[in-house]
Amino acid sequence: MIKRRRFVQQDVLEERLTAEAKSLRIEAKTLSPGVEKEALLKKARQADVAAHMSEWLRSPGLRCPE
Repeated sequence: MIKRRRFVQQDVLEERLTAEAKSLRIEAKTLSPGVEKEALLKKARQADVAAHMSEWLRSPGLRCPE
């Protein structure tokens, strides 16, 4: 059986998603209006939404009913 190589993330998911969204927005600023710019902005919005959802799912207020 092949052993899996495990990688431990140094940053939490929310931080990585926020950083990715920021870098995508910076890259989009350099482009002229068009399809590529819109695609980068869409990915940035998706990363922001994913970060907020992850924070919400980890929140202590969200618990299973007993």
